[in-house]
Amino acid sequence: MRNRLKVLRAERDWTQADLATAVDVSRQTINAIEKGKFDPSLPLAFKFSRLFDQTIEQIFFADDDE
Repeated sequence: MRNRLKVLRAERDWTQADLATAVDVSRQTINAIEKGKFDPSLPLAFKFSRLFDQTIEQIFFADDDE
């Protein structure tokens, strides 16, 4: 699964640690999600959605979707 977390994070000038604190996970978790090595749980995806005021589908999408 691909995502726009790095872009959304950069728009706010946040580090991975800043984002991790905002959604209560480790910086390593953010790194793994941004690199596509880990898919977030649904509750975590909802946290990102609320934080960035975007739908889950606007943040996360399948590799074949653009």
